[in-house]
Amino acid sequence: MRCLVCQDFSWQIICRTCQTTLLKPTIKRRKIFDQFEVISFYEYSEIAPLLHTKHHYIGASVFTIMARNSFVHFAQHFDQKATAIAIDDRIERSGYSHTAILAHALKSAMIQVCYGALQAKHDVSYSGKSLQYRLQHPRGFQYKGPKDDIILVDDIVTTGTTLQEAYSAAKREGANPLFALTLADAQETETI
Repeated sequence: MRCLVCQDFSWQIICRTCQTTLLKPTIKRRKIFDQFEVISFYEYSEIAPLLHTKHHYIGASVFTIMARNSFVHFAQHFDQKATAIAIDDRIERSGYSHTAILAHALKSAMIQVCYGALQAKHDVSYSGKSLQYRLQHPRGFQYKGPKDDIILVDDIVTTGTTLQEAYSAAKREGANPLFALTLADAQETETI
């Protein structure tokens, strides 16, 4: 098969060279509403075609590779007890949940993972939609997870409306969202 990124022959869907060079993460931090921090590993423009694979069966392999290159390393250096909560981790038509794959990569001695804890009542797609549309069509999250320190997990932060809704739903039910982790940030941010 050919590498999705460079098109060279590879035994994996993304070759080792691209995994270690082109998919090398750079941590980015962004504050959204009420100074809630979102930590991302890539600029959206760097991995946009790979993010779009979430709508296809090959996305499971792609997201596993990206999670291994970013979320796994983050978890290895995180030194506080917390629970990773994937945002709306329902199984998609493609047969998997991309947010569950990301959350699973955080499983470590300090981070446990809780699946199905934060689900949207309304099936609204924000892909390519304006901020106005997002505000007029809330997803209506329901939180049924642990009431302790949590890390919200999603694939991308654009306007922050999804994370704000998820944060509010978890807070209402007694959880303490510490921060959010995303693969990509669609806005330029400070690099650390």
